[in-house]
Amino acid sequence: MNPSRLKRSITMTVFAVLIIPIQVVAQGQNYVITTLGTLGGASSAAISINASGLISGYSSLTENQTQVAVIFQNGEPVSLGTLGGPDSGVEWPNHNARAVVGIAETSDIDLLNENWSCSFFFPQPPTGHVCLGFVWQNGVMHPLPTLGGINGYAAGANDLGQVVGWAETPLHDSTCVPPQVLQFEAVIWGPKQGQVQPLPPIYNDPDSAATAINNKGQVAGISGICENAVGDMSATHAVLWENGTVTDLKSLGGNAWNTPAAINNLGQVVGFSENSESNIHAFRWTKEGGIQDLKTVDGDSNSYAYAINDRGQVVGQSIGGPYGTRAFIWEDGVMTDLNCLTPPGSPYLLYANDINDSGRITGEAYDPNTGEAPAFLAAPRPGVNQCSAGSATVATGRTLALSVILPRNIAAMLQRSGALSKIARPNK
Repeated sequence: MNPSRLKRSITMTVFAVLIIPIQVVAQGQNYVITTLGTLGGASSAAISINASGLISGYSSLTENQTQVAVIFQNGEPVSLGTLGGPDSGVEWPNHNARAVVGIAETSDIDLLNENWSCSFFFPQPPTGHVCLGFVWQNGVMHPLPTLGGINGYAAGANDLGQVVGWAETPLHDSTCVPPQVLQFEAVIWGPKQGQVQPLPPIYNDPDSAATAINNKGQVAGISGICENAVGDMSATHAVLWENGTVTDLKSLGGNAWNTPAAINNLGQVVGFSENSESNIHAFRWTKEGGIQDLKTVDGDSNSYAYAINDRGQVVGQSIGGPYGTRAFIWEDGVMTDLNCLTPPGSPYLLYANDINDSGRITGEAYDPNTGEAPAFLAAPRPGVNQCSAGSATVATGRTLALSVILPRNIAAMLQRSGALSKIARPNK
C-alpha cells in the first residue's frame, strides 16, 4: 500500500552505483547531523519523530536478513520486538505522545499464501508469516484486530489514542492480483480498546487504506482496487475522511500511485502522485488551494513528500537525476537539498521521513566512513543557507561512490511503475 518495495541487500535496496561530485560548502550551515546507530546490521531508519522528540523506526540485525521495530534512546536503537514472527517495523510517521505503532509478523503462517502489504516493507524474500498492526506502549507490543481477514497494517496515530491503517476482510476480492486474495479496507482503531471502525472507499472502489491521522481526527489515505495491496492502482484516488464524508484530493494528472503520506493539524496533506508524464512528484494539498505539485530538486525526475509539520515545512526524497537520491526540505515554495545545509564531513542524507514542530528531521543517511546506512537526526541551528535552492553540492570535501538506497516501499514502487529504469544507470 502506499509506497511499495523491492528487494534490497541488507535493509535498503541498492540499485546502482553513482559517482557523486562533492564540494565543500562555506560556513553557516543550518542542521547538525547525528547518526543513531543500528542493532548490529548495516542499516537503520528513523521513520518518525513526535512532538516530545521520541524517534522510532527500524533496524536490521546482524545474524540474519531480518529487521525489528525500534525506538532510539540516547542515540542508540532499542528493540521493540515482534509479535512472534521474524520481522517488525515502524514504517510511517506516527505522532502519539505515549505510544508507537507499526507492523509485526506473528508466528502464524498465512494459509492463503498472500504476500500482503507488510512483505514490501520487510527484507525480502517474503516469509509467509501473518502480519498485523501493533501498538507498543509501556514496554509491551499489542496486536490490532483485522476486519475478519488474516492480515492488518498500522500506519499512523494521533494524541487522542486513535490508530489508522488497513486490514483484510473475509471477502475474496476479484480485483486482487495473485498471490493477494482478500479485500482490505481503511480502518481506525480506538481510542477505546477494541474499537474498530472501517472507512469506506470513494466512488465504486472496492478497497481503501488509511495512512495518516491528525489530532482533529481527519484521516488521509488511498482508495482503489485490490491489486497487490501495495500502491499502484490500489492508490487510484488520494482521499480525506472527515466527519463521515470522504473527499477526493485529486491527482497531478496520473491515475495511479496517488498517495497521501501525512496530514498536519491544520488539515494540510502531503504525499506523492503520478503526473501526466508518468513521473511521480511530491504534492501538498490544502482545502483552499487543492493539490499542488512541489516539483523536485533541480535535475531530478521524481520526488516523494513523506511528512509535514504544523509550520508547513515538508520533508521527503528527490531522486532520478545524476545525484541518485537526496533528502529535501520544502518551505515557502522552495525545495532544497538537505545536504546543502549540513556541516562539512556530515553523512550524506538519503531521505527525510519526518519533521516535528521544532523542525527536527529524521530519516536515513549514508556514512562513507563505514559504508553503512544509519538512521539520522537533523537538528536545526542558527545559520545562513550558503547553497542555492536545488544545488547538488553537499557538505563534505571529497568524491565518493554512493549506492542508491531507497526505502523499500519506494524501491518496489519504482520497479513496478517503470520509473526505476530512469534512475538506475550505473556509471562504469
